[in-house]
Amino acid sequence: MSEEILINVTPRETRVAVVENGMLQEVHIERALRRGYVGNIYKGKVSRVMPGMQAAFVEIGLDRAAFLHASDIVRAAPSLVGDAGEGGSNGQPTATPPILDLVREGHEVVVQVVKDPIGGKGARLTTHLSIPSRYLVLLPYSRMVGVSVRIEDDAERARLKETLQALGRDSQLGYIVRTNAEGQSDEALAEDVDYLGRLWQAVQEGIGKAKVGERIYEDLALSMRALRDLMRRDVEKVRVDSRETFDKTLHFAQQFMPELVERIEHYPGERPIFDLYGVEDEIQRALKKEVPLKSGGYLIVDQTEAMTTVDVNTGGFLGHRNLEETVYKTNLEAAQSAARQLRLRNLGGIIIIDFIDMTDDEHKRQVLRTLEKALSRDHAKTTVYDMSPLGLVEMTRKRTMESLERQLCEPCPECSGRGSLKTAETVTYEIFREITRAVRQFDAEKLLVLAAPKVVSRILDEESAAVAELEEFVRKTIRFQPEEHYSQEQFDVVLL
Repeated sequence: MSEEILINVTPRETRVAVVENGMLQEVHIERALRRGYVGNIYKGKVSRVMPGMQAAFVEIGLDRAAFLHASDIVRAAPSLVGDAGEGGSNGQPTATPPILDLVREGHEVVVQVVKDPIGGKGARLTTHLSIPSRYLVLLPYSRMVGVSVRIEDDAERARLKETLQALGRDSQLGYIVRTNAEGQSDEALAEDVDYLGRLWQAVQEGIGKAKVGERIYEDLALSMRALRDLMRRDVEKVRVDSRETFDKTLHFAQQFMPELVERIEHYPGERPIFDLYGVEDEIQRALKKEVPLKSGGYLIVDQTEAMTTVDVNTGGFLGHRNLEETVYKTNLEAAQSAARQLRLRNLGGIIIIDFIDMTDDEHKRQVLRTLEKALSRDHAKTTVYDMSPLGLVEMTRKRTMESLERQLCEPCPECSGRGSLKTAETVTYEIFREITRAVRQFDAEKLLVLAAPKVVSRILDEESAAVAELEEFVRKTIRFQPEEHYSQEQFDVVLL
């Protein structure tokens, strides 16, 4: 499989695209004025403790107080840097104690953001600090060594674990071995351990000096994170369209991943790099609800506050044999497309995929396997459950930041994000009711109605007889005035 990473840089925005076999799979966006907070470490202050929720709200200098659950608090006070172990004396995890036994209002805590503010919710925090490098994740408050489940070879897992245990024997720090570490030499892992050790020392010094609300550690810029987190063996090229960013990424690679330096190149072309690969068009398509399938079927992707639903439809695809075969082929294609769309749109949380009903159990199993295989390349953790008798597949995808749509769009001012407007007819009758209500409550000689041009036009044309009847009923003169800046649902009844 051919894979490339494209980095597009403008003065106030950096965008990263992951393209597999010429098809866009992922988009990451970072704007100078709105950099994400995930991975950042802050010194915070507990502003409110909620015993019923087993949680606390912590002020860390953001617009909204952040959320810290009891299960995300290191048992020993995290602000005291040193031996902050997990679990009991035998190393086994213990039950989460009451939140009031862990923190109190006014306590200072060192916390890390694990989920950006999303919608009306504040950031999600943890005191289990973790700092990633190229091949490892440092766990300063743990002595465990874990290996990514995506490294499946037992011998390689054992080698990596033994190497890390030997390298970290004197540091009293814990590590998670990332997928990227598979096949790497002991020297490369030792370099990462050394780098993380120096970085943790700097963070400790920052903890001692920082004031409440100050950031102690900030994750790398998006272009560097793309190299650290997205580079895999099957990535053939990393193409950067900014000379300055190219120099920075090259220096970063020379320092931490020298074997990949040759794959990084500067793109000097006049044509924008995202246009060259069709990325811009794909991003625009990813903002639409309907996703066409090659067979003629289509998906409807609908993101709500509670969950995301994906509805599969056969559309114009009639098949060549029978209905069951048509449905099966459409569902197979939909499974692959749905997995790509979840990754491309960065949709997370609870996801329901409504496949077209199938009667053949083997067909159901094949569709589910196809979905799981398509999701296997997703960097975000996904969990897929069995298909229900109605053809519904429930799944979850880890969400740490806003979806692509919510990063790039805002709710429609016309419909306030509902996705629909009251018809001009409905608004007309609301105006008539409001006129009747106003006349009963207040005394006036005349009434002036301000409304959208479309609504006023309809009242004066189609409802002229109704207006005459209403004037006779209320015994007032009613004048209608169109207002260009009014939305279709907006109107005012003014007493003169």
